[in-house]
Amino acid sequence: MKNAPDLIIFDPRGVVETEPLALSERPSTLDGLRLGVLDNTKWNANRLLRKTVSKLQEETSFAAVNYYRKESFSKEADPTLIAAIAADNEIVVTAIGD
Repeated sequence: MKNAPDLIIFDPRGVVETEPLALSERPSTLDGLRLGVLDNTKWNANRLLRKTVSKLQEETSFAAVNYYRKESFSKEADPTLIAAIAADNEIVVTAIGD
């Protein structure tokens, strides 16, 4: 079959080229750290995150737990929100919660 001149076919099996990223150094303990909690606004994300934080607090004494919320689950988090989370927390947890 011939392709029409204005028809472009993309092969979904293509290769994605990326640069490897170094992992952040892992803390030896979570005690005393500031925990950021990012809610992506999906229906059950907040519920899942609050239960997760509650379970973590049974064994860990965080210096602070800071909650953040994305504008919409279908969009990337605003860069200023990401910067605030990075500046105000040593560790972060997020969840999809469908």
